[in-house]
This record gives sequence, structure tokens and C-alpha cells, in this order.
Amino acid sequence: MALRRVAVRMAWLLASLLLASLLIFAATNALPGDIAQVILGTNASPGEAERLRAELGLDRPFLTRYLEWLWGAVRFDFGVSYISGRPIAPLIAARLEVSAWLILFGMLAALLIALPVGAYAAVRRRHADGVVVSALSQVGLAVPAFWAGIWLVIIFAVQLRWLPAGGYVSYWDSVGDWIRHLILPVTALAIVQASVISRYVRSSVLEVIHEDYFRTARAVGWSHTGALWRHGLRNAGISLLTVIGLQLATLLVGAIIIEQVFALPGLGSSLLLAVSQRDLGVVQAIVLLLVWAVLAINFLVDLAYHLIDPRLRRSGEAR
Repeated sequence: MALRRVAVRMAWLLASLLLASLLIFAATNALPGDIAQVILGTNASPGEAERLRAELGLDRPFLTRYLEWLWGAVRFDFGVSYISGRPIAPLIAARLEVSAWLILFGMLAALLIALPVGAYAAVRRRHADGVVVSALSQVGLAVPAFWAGIWLVIIFAVQLRWLPAGGYVSYWDSVGDWIRHLILPVTALAIVQASVISRYVRSSVLEVIHEDYFRTARAVGWSHTGALWRHGLRNAGISLLTVIGLQLATLLVGAIIIEQVFALPGLGSSLLLAVSQRDLGVVQAIVLLLVWAVLAINFLVDLAYHLIDPRLRRSGEAR
């Protein structure tokens, strides 16, 4: 039954991926204006524009172009850029490294901050320090990531000159410089995400410590911290999975803004440049990857529920 459930969810995932690709392709092709005229400029003759449309394949039927594009996307072949004429896949692969590190470290840093802070705020909710921690996390919710990034640059790059204000150095060139260039953008992302997640951690822990099994654990001799660690975190983690999945998807969008603040050559900066140049091939490829990543994250979160919560596994076996 477990395999059947995974197969059903996999089928829904594939259907969602196909629908998303169709909507993305249709939306970008429905934009007003003529891409051939944009590339050639306003002085191009109608004949020249017609020849370029034929070279780009824009005069072929919509369904034919969509199926060819989808087959290429599955093989990570998105064709060539309308503007530069270079293959899109190597361009995205080079920028994907930057965005991947930024999102991965941003989420890890947010979790390392949010889990202990949220649990502490719940356990110390009736004390002044717990109230202060809760208040600080509430303030963090109102801080946009780009605003936090600007202040981090002002303090640590401009005033103290401890870290670079922007730019990126590859891991393969210099590990030390790679770390130094990622500290500020990762911190800017993590501050906001940690504030959001810590509020949910606090609520989940508060719910757990009022459950009968937690009080039973305390009654048989477990310390408050031991009972929370042994019995509480796993049950609290079930409700936190959804939040973490949603926030990870939010990071994909937030990273676009942070890349602009810190001049990082990631997918976000490439997407904004492609939109400004009306390079629809690059726009389609990057948006498709982002949407597919969000759908894949939701799918993995759904599967993780059944690994963490044995009640879901038993209910599936009963059916």
C-alpha cells in the first residue's frame, strides 16, 4: 500500500509538472510584441523580421514548439538564447551554483537559529527572557530580506569593512573568499526565515508540552528538556514540515531579491536580465526550473510525513 501511495503521488507530481510547463510556455508566448522585431530593432524591415521568426521557429504551430521545448527541458536542453545566441543550459548551470548555495545555506542557518530559539521561547514563555525572544522574532517577521541585507552591508562591509559588500567567488577558486562572499547574503535570508520558522516552532512546542504523553513522561521522571527532546520534537516536527517546505519555496523567490542586493550572479539576476531584454527562452527555462523545484519540494514534504508520523503509515495499511 505504501508503494501504491507513492506511485499515486508521483503521478500527481508528473501531472503538475506537465501542467506547469504548459502554462509557462503559453504565458510567455502570449506576451504582446514581436520578439523578432525586438531583436532586430525598430529599423528592421518586415521581410527581415519574417526570416528571423522562421529561423527561431516562431512560425511553427504552438503544440509542435511546446512539445519540442518540453522534450528538451527534460534533457536539460533549453535551446539557445534569442539575444546572445549561446546555449541556455550552460548559462543556467553556471548561475545555478550560486543560487543553490545561497538557498541551501540560508535554510540551514534559519533552522539552526529557529529551532532552539522557538523551543526556548516556548519553554520560557512565562519569563522575561522568553517574552523578549518572542518579541524579537515578531520584529524579524516585519523586516524584508532586502532591507536586512542593506543594513548588513552598511554595518559589516561599509563601516567595519569585515566582509565584502557583494560579488561572488567560486568554491573552486578560493574556499575562504567563497565563504566570505556568502556570509552576508545568507545571513540576510536566514534572519527573516528564522523569524518565521521560530514562531511556528514555539507554537508547536507549546502544543506538545500540553499533551498527555508529555505530562506522562514528566511524571515517570524525565526532565523537562529530556522529555521535550525524546517525545516532543518528533511530534512537533510533523507540523513543522509543512512550514519548512513552504519557507524553502519562499527562499527561491527571496533569493532573487538578495542576489540583486549583493550583486550575485545567480538565477535571479539572470531572470531579471532576461525579462528586461525579452529573452523569452531564458525566461522560460529559469521559471520552469523554479516552479518544478517548488513542486518537487512539496512532493518530498508529503513523503516525509509518512516517514515521521507512523499513524499515517498505519492508516494507509488499514485501507
